[in-house]
Order: sequence, then structure tokens, then C-alpha cells
Amino acid sequence: MTEITANGSFAEHSPDAGLLASAISKNTWRLVPLLGLAYLFNYLDRTSVGFAALQMNKDIGLSATQFGWGAGILFFSYCLLEVPSNMMMYRFGARRWLARIMITWGLAAAATAFATGPYSFYLIRFLLGVFEAGFFPGVIWYISIWFPAKHRTSVLALFMAATPLSSLLGGPISAALLGMDGFWGLAGWQWMFLVEGLPACLLGLLCLVVLADTPEQARWLTAEERHALVSALAEDKHDKPRKDLWAAMKDTRVQMLTAITFAFTIGSYGIGIWLPLILKGHGLTNMEVGWLSAIPYLFATMGMLLWARVVDRKGQKIYNLMAALILGALGLALSVVFTSLVPALACLTLALIGTISARTVFYTIPQGFLTGAAAAGGIAFINSVGAFGGFVGPYMVGFLKDATGSFNAGMIGMAVILVVATGIAGALKLVTQRM
Repeated sequence: MTEITANGSFAEHSPDAGLLASAISKNTWRLVPLLGLAYLFNYLDRTSVGFAALQMNKDIGLSATQFGWGAGILFFSYCLLEVPSNMMMYRFGARRWLARIMITWGLAAAATAFATGPYSFYLIRFLLGVFEAGFFPGVIWYISIWFPAKHRTSVLALFMAATPLSSLLGGPISAALLGMDGFWGLAGWQWMFLVEGLPACLLGLLCLVVLADTPEQARWLTAEERHALVSALAEDKHDKPRKDLWAAMKDTRVQMLTAITFAFTIGSYGIGIWLPLILKGHGLTNMEVGWLSAIPYLFATMGMLLWARVVDRKGQKIYNLMAALILGALGLALSVVFTSLVPALACLTLALIGTISARTVFYTIPQGFLTGAAAAGGIAFINSVGAFGGFVGPYMVGFLKDATGSFNAGMIGMAVILVVATGIAGALKLVTQRM
């Protein structure tokens, strides 16, 4: 007989506890490596443009402002199509829709190799946003239907580790690909886009083979494991749940969450896109830039995974979100104070640990009160509005760099935005307690 504790979890002595643990382990090994690898290339295809800029800007004639505009313009189309894409995923199933997203974004990322000037660069980046819209929030929703709430922060951390790992591995790889300049008549930055873009197409085809739409369709689970998992998912409690998309979009909590994600996205992309050029300003070679840019992401990966384990054990998600945002703001502010290479890099490392950890903790919060179609569309809405920060961050830093001749103004601007987000997160805690 299955026994459920007061908080909705399986009792330790229940036979279903072992079955549930087995199902979660199998799901983790089946789903997370593929989705995480896809997200690694997804993030790489967005941010490796910062390495391409070391050669591309001169080759096709881009100013800092034009590069910042092009680097961020994909978020316009991404934001516009995020909710429609996730509703299509909810309707047609994640397996086919995620495959479609990966294949088309891989083709668009590779096509950036053929940009010839500012306008073709803008167009291809815009199309990249069109094709990849819905991937990240779609995976967040997909994970929520496969893992009970108390396991999600750690699972999301494993998936989101692709963000810092992408930059950890992508820096040296991108720098090495730039070294292929002239091979078969292509520039190094063109090789970089081709080699880093096309693997997403292969991963999309693999999704059709590996994934299933729901736990009930999981052939890798036994009937008993499926039953235990579905029962545990049904026992998850939701705080004043929203099941309808329109009701979710009107929810004060959703609106506050969009503002918070907007802020930390400005920080993470503002740093990620410009980090290669910031390091280049210290007189480093392209290969040195590639290896040094990996250091902040190594520590960000470890920090994020450790932080996620603390949240799963201790809870207090909003307080942890606030702490991560403050750490991000502090790191950005200190990077202006300590301007020599080593201390500045250490400060930017702190900033990345904060912003990336904030992202991981953040996406477990809306799942506490969004279910069904509201979860698919509501998380996409939060991400789409917030993702506009992916345009604002790179463009703001580029504009201020052109205006002041320094990256300092951009770093301070992003720090102030993160402080404001911390205040909104504190207000969210109060709103949540009163509802």
C-alpha cells in the first residue's frame, strides 16, 4: 500500500519510494544529457558571436554599436514567438517540436558564416531568434512533467550547467577555430559558425529517437516505475495554481517574475557577449582570450551546482534568488574598481556565479503555481519578456562603450539593474506570503 507523508512525498519505507527513485534516475540519464547538450550548443550559438567579433567586425565592417545590435537582435524575434512556440509544443508534443527547433536553429547559426555586412548580419541573427524561440522554456516545462517538485532544482541545475559549460568549452574551441583563418578560402570566424552551428541539427534528429512526450509513454520505465512517478507528480502541491494561460499572464507573481528574469538576463548576456573583447583589451592573443574566458565559467558551473543542492535541501528559493542577484551586482561593481586583469577577471567570475545561479533557482519558482497549459505558456511568457534583456545587455554595453570609450559604464549599469531586481524579488516574497 502506498503511503504519502504530510508534505506529499513518499514515505521512506514505502515500496513506491524505491520505484520512484529508480524512475527519476532513469529519466535523468535518458533526458538530461541530450537536452543539456542541446542547450550547450544553443547557448554557444548565441554567445560565440563574441569570439567571431575578434575577426568578423573588421571583415564585414561592424562598429561596436552595430555589433551589439546584431548580437542582441535575435531576442526581438525570440521574444515575439516564445509563447506561440510553447503553445505549439503543448499541442503537438515536445519530442517533435524540440526536434524542429534544434534543426532549424542549427541551420540559421551556421548561415551566420555567410554574413557580408551589418544588414545581412542583422537578418540572420533575427532568423536565429525565430527558429530557436521556445527551446529553453519548452525544456523547463518538459522537465516539470517528468520530475516531482522536490527534485527539480537539482535536475534544472544539471540541465542549466550547459550555460557555463558552453562558455567553458566554447572559449578555447572558438579561439582554435579562429585559427583556421584562410583554410579552404574561409575566414576563421566563418569556420567557427559552421562547426558550432551544424551539430544542433544532428541533436534534433536524435530527439525524435530518444525522447517521449509524457511519462506514460516512457518505454524505458517499467509499468511499476511509471505508476510511482505519475502518482508522485499528481501529489505535487501548487500554491493557488493557475491552469489557464490568460489567468497566468495577469497574475501579479508572473509579472514580477518577468521583471526579475529581464534583469539577470541583461547581466548574464551583457557579460557573456562582451567578455572576449573585454579580455582582448588587456593585450591578449585570441588563444589567450579563449582560455582565460573559460575560467569564470568553470567556477560558475561549480557554484551553480552547489547552490542548487542547497536549495533542494533547504528550500527558501526566493531568498536564495535574492542572494544570487546581489552577488552578481557586487561582482560587476567591483570589476570597475579593480581594473587590472586578474582581479577584474575574479570580479566578473563572481558576477557570473551570481547571475547564472539566479537563473537556475528562478525557474523553479513559477512551477509552484503554474500547471498545464498555463505552465507551458506562462513560463514561455516569463522567459520571452525577460529574454529581451538578452538584447538590452549586449546593446547597452556596446552603446556605452562607444560613448565613453570604456566598459565601466556598462558594468555599473548592469549592477544597478540587478540591485533593482533584488528589490522586486523581495516584494515577490511578500506577495507570495499574502496570496
